[in-house]
Order: sequence, then structure tokens, then C-alpha cells
Amino acid sequence: MKAFRLDDLEAERRANDGAYLQFLRARNMSVGLYALDAGTPDPQQPHRQDEVYVIMSGRGSVTVGDETTQVGRGCVVYVPAGVPHRFHHITEDLRVLVVFSPPEA
Repeated sequence: MKAFRLDDLEAERRANDGAYLQFLRARNMSVGLYALDAGTPDPQQPHRQDEVYVIMSGRGSVTVGDETTQVGRGCVVYVPAGVPHRFHHITEDLRVLVVFSPPEA
């Protein structure tokens, strides 16, 4: 079994000076922590993998394809492979659990 604490993952992400920390990689998926501070642009490009975002904290909006919704703690968003998407209008620092399937390249 592998178990993780979000506080520890956030500290590791900060220590590595990156917005994204992949902390689990398995044959059929990978999982990471993505951080976008309030007012920060999201530089993402479409991915070749399906994605699920679980908003752990913060507030903002996400656009997937031509649909936009507001997100906050507890929201779950599915993004099909190849579909343009991005977070925006971030009013509170976002911390997002990201699941890729298959694993992110």
C-alpha cells in the first residue's frame, strides 16, 4: 500500500519549485498535485491522456472545450484526452489532485 498526506505533498511540491508534482505512477494511471495561485495563468496544453481533477482547496473557473464552470473544494472535473482546457479567474489558491489515465508521459 502507498499512502500520502496532502500537506507533505504540498511541501515537496514547493521545495521543488514547480506547479506540478507527480507522486504516484502505476501501469494504468499517474497521480499528481497541481497548484495555481490566485491570479496565476494556467499554461496547460491538451494532454494525450484522460484526466480527472479533484479540487482540494481554492476557487476559480475551469473551461473544458467550450464549457466553463466554477470550481472549489470538493469539485470533480473530467477532461477527455486531447480536449483543450485550463483553469482561470482563480480567486483563491487552487490545489488540485490530478489523475491521468494512462499515465502521463
